Amino acid sequence: MTTSSDALHRWPARALAAAIRERRVSAVEVMRAHLDRIDQLNDSLNAIVSPLPRGTALAMAEEADRAVARGDELGPLHGLPTAVKDLVDVAGLPTVHGSAVHADAPPAEHDSVLAERLRGAGALIIGKTNTPEMGLGTLTFNPVFGITRNPWDLTRHAGGSSGGAAAAVASGMLPIADGSDSGGSIRYPAAFCNVVGLRPTPGAVPSGRPGNAWSPHGVLGPMARDSADAALLLSGIAGHDPRWPLSWIQDPYGLARLDELDLRGLRLAWSADVGGLPIDPEIRAAHARARAALESAGAAVVDREPDFSHADRAWETIEMFEFFSYGHERVDALSEAGNYREDFLRNVEQGRATSARALAEAFARRTDLFRDTARLLADVDALVLPATPVPPPPAELEWVPEIDGVRFDRYFRWQLVANRITATGHPALVTPGGFTEGGLPVGLQVVGPSRGDARLLAMGAAIETALGLVGRAPAAIPG
Repeated sequence: MTTSSDALHRWPARALAAAIRERRVSAVEVMRAHLDRIDQLNDSLNAIVSPLPRGTALAMAEEADRAVARGDELGPLHGLPTAVKDLVDVAGLPTVHGSAVHADAPPAEHDSVLAERLRGAGALIIGKTNTPEMGLGTLTFNPVFGITRNPWDLTRHAGGSSGGAAAAVASGMLPIADGSDSGGSIRYPAAFCNVVGLRPTPGAVPSGRPGNAWSPHGVLGPMARDSADAALLLSGIAGHDPRWPLSWIQDPYGLARLDELDLRGLRLAWSADVGGLPIDPEIRAAHARARAALESAGAAVVDREPDFSHADRAWETIEMFEFFSYGHERVDALSEAGNYREDFLRNVEQGRATSARALAEAFARRTDLFRDTARLLADVDALVLPATPVPPPPAELEWVPEIDGVRFDRYFRWQLVANRITATGHPALVTPGGFTEGGLPVGLQVVGPSRGDARLLAMGAAIETALGLVGRAPAAIPG
């Protein structure tokens, strides 16, 4: 348990925010502690890109302290340093997308909706977090900034596409960070780095995306070191926004106040392999140990393997069409399309070739999956599944080509433990679930009812209390 005697970079975000509001700690002290941590570790981890100058960041913190002194109304994230995933615009910082095509991008002129909400809640944006090219895949590497490494083992990946965010939070370079997720891009890095990530109910966090703003496929969400801090961040970025037709939360600040749940009496449906997917034996073993611990804490656990037939085809059809929707103009306008990663080009062209029939079938199957999952969750409090099929892979891999004897022909085939849950449209929380024999983190994926994000985070907090795995200092870096 982190205490006031710990270095500020190890304090929970909610403790930092409270201390800044109560003038027990200044925003400048908090900023300096995290900037020092970035100076100490970022060369090794490569998580923060396009950082603000130190003087600019400290000046922002000084203004945050003046706001406290004036008695201004303060948002829930007031004074907390953060960085935004490098797929999302922040005024004054370039959006590189991890792509050589955009390596010389000028600073953005305007904030994205996400950056607006972060600033409105009082967060201090000090840079960007690293991501794979165009957010493609669940491992973070790109030709501009390179590989983001795992703070538990520097020879391993931190995951992706929100890998920079996960590594920065796990290492104490940031107390909180945002992610985005259509196929595990919040969930895989959270699991690999022993932090918490929430793929919220679509519409919980507003987006200013162009094109089809009605899609529930890709969402924005919080990453933090425990569920209570994830709830705090969610309270700052969630809420209704007239630019986002799916947005539905009317009282976002209330999300920070989690109900205290007791695992005794909770009924959990347990899936060992997400409907028959290959799972590495080390993940199976850690998952079984987590189940035994939760049962010992009083949870009622029942075996349940949902029917995910046709989910993979539905997810792929929608995902590829999404790549076409936001990528075709970039590709068509580029005289040398080969400058983009081959997988990105392949996805755009697959999406371009999608038929109306294929889209209609995918949308119909997604509707069925939503209803099937809602029926399952009417009987239990949550569905628990593996968060990833393997431990963090070696950093030299671009994707995992084989799991437990099953080989894959595309990068997204090893993401299916996440993709299948995306297709259900339900919120999914990843929380620390254990470690392999070699000390690598393993995550639990906990799925709750649609629009039940606050209760899902409360269940995450109860699981974290029972398992005692959050907040541990990563083994491969200085504490």
